[in-house]
Order: sequence, then C-alpha cells, then structure tokens
Amino acid sequence: MITFFSTIPGAMILLVLGFIFLIKGADFFVEGASAVAKKLHVPALVIGMTIVAMGTSLPELSVSVTASMAGSNQLAIGNVVGSNIFNLMVVLGSCALFSVLEVADDTTKKDFPFSLICTVALILTGMFGKELGHIDGAVLLVAFIFFLFSMLSAAKKSRKAASEVEAEVEKELVNLPTWLCIIYIVGGAVAIKFGGDWVVDSCTTLALKFGMSETLVGLTIVALGTSLPELVTSVVAARKNELDMAIGNVVGSNIFNILLILGTAAAISPIPFKTVNAIDISILLVFSVIVWIMCLVKKNLGRLQGVTMLAMYIGYLAYIIIRDGGIA
Repeated sequence: MITFFSTIPGAMILLVLGFIFLIKGADFFVEGASAVAKKLHVPALVIGMTIVAMGTSLPELSVSVTASMAGSNQLAIGNVVGSNIFNLMVVLGSCALFSVLEVADDTTKKDFPFSLICTVALILTGMFGKELGHIDGAVLLVAFIFFLFSMLSAAKKSRKAASEVEAEVEKELVNLPTWLCIIYIVGGAVAIKFGGDWVVDSCTTLALKFGMSETLVGLTIVALGTSLPELVTSVVAARKNELDMAIGNVVGSNIFNILLILGTAAAISPIPFKTVNAIDISILLVFSVIVWIMCLVKKNLGRLQGVTMLAMYIGYLAYIIIRDGGIA
C-alpha cells in the first residue's frame, strides 16, 4: 500500500483524499468553533486566535517536531517561516478576495504588534546565538504560555461584559448542542491533521518524481502544504461571514508557529541558524509590517490589498526558486 502511494497515480489519489479531508475538516471545525464562541459569548476573533489557530497549526507542529527529533532542524525552521509567510500573504490575501475583512482594533493594536515582536525576537536570537538552543526554546514556550493566558483572559473579560440582551440574541443563533460542538472541533482537527499530511506527502512524491530538488521541495511544498489548513479554514470562515475568525486564525497561527512549534523543536534539539534563515525571517518581518500598515490605514483588507498580497507572495516564491532551485 505504501509502495502504491509512492507512485504518481497513488500520489494523485492521496492528494485528492487529502484535499477532501482538509475541506470537510475545516468546515466542521469552523462550524463547531463558531458555535462555541456564540455559546460562551466569546468574540470569534479570540476563538480564531486560540482553538482554531491551534487546530490548524497541527501539521506544522507534527512536521517540525518530527524533523527536530530526527535531527533535520533546518526543515523545522524553514517550515515555520515558510508557513508564516504563506499564512500572511496567501491565506489573508485569498480571504480578502472573497469578502472585505474588517480588522478589529485589538488586532492592529495588540495582536499584530505581538506577532512582529515574536518575529524580531526570532531574528535577534538566531543572529546573535547562531542557533536556537534549549534555553531559547524554553523562553519561547514561556512566551507562548503568556500569550495563551492573555487570550483566555480577554475571552473571560468579554464574556463578563456581554449584556443579557446580547446573550439572548446569540442564544438564538446556537443550533449545535455542546457534545456535537466538541465532535465537530475534535473531528475537524483530526481530519485537518491527516488531510494536511496526505497533501504534503503526495505533493512531495510528485515533485521528486518530476525532478525537483529535495531542498526546493522543503522550502515550498512542505511549507505550503502544512499551511493548507489555515488557508482552507480561513477561506471557509470568510465565506461563512466569520471574518474575525479568519483574521484571528492567521495571526494566531503565526504566533503559535514561532512560540510553540519552534520553541518545542528547539527544546528537543538546538536548531542551527544560517544566513538564509535570517533573510527569510527578515522578508517575513517586512511582509508583516506592510500588511499591518494596510490594516491601520483602511481598517480592512479588500480585493486590491488581497491581489497585492498574492502578487508579493508570487514574487517571493520566484525568488526562492531562483535562489535554491539548483541545490540538490
């Protein structure tokens, strides 16, 4: 069976199955998470930055931790940085093509700046220490716990601030019982995880069969494949008008990727930090600042911004293909 999926026809079948699991898993996940948000009177933005972001970051966590345990730490950092750039430019850009994404004040004043701080800290730590060591990993994990508690605290305050009238309105919108919400969220996360793995495995097989170098596969397909859950989940959320959840999922996932995933990978085994890593993280920082400014200026992301973000990502993709395409 494994040998069959290593062939081109087998890889194509696995790719289709992966997309089916991703799309249906994301659909159930968003449905369950939005129902939980309404039941608990928690803003969709907070749910997007916690439950949904953690669920859609499962493929990155799986790939990076596995790579770290195997000693392939460059794959871990490349996967996270590549996924964050894809999340920011392609996921948000694609969502903006479907619906105008209104950006909450908390996102521009707190969440985006915190994401920028995490990115700057990653660059400085790697450049000065020449690696992300055990202590660096522990610090990132402590910062992740702080971030998680701050999100939970915000959810608690929001719940207390909800008026009785607002609660009654939201109560009418809840159609799913609690047990079904849990099944939707857990089942959706499992489907997303396996769907993401199958898409990555099949794409990698097809790419290698068609003569792409393993380095280029790692920089593009693995990073893009592990970000497919964020893409599918955010687009589904945007189409369901859960726009805050779409933005929260992307920003939250990027923070999770740096703090939780790289923190865990570095805590397991130190990650060497190379010049190429600093360049890619710097590009991530520049892209993040540009998107942040877009959000500050118009308080939303529309089709023009979406097209611009997608064009910038295509430019970055062309750059890394030219830069690394010839490396075997």
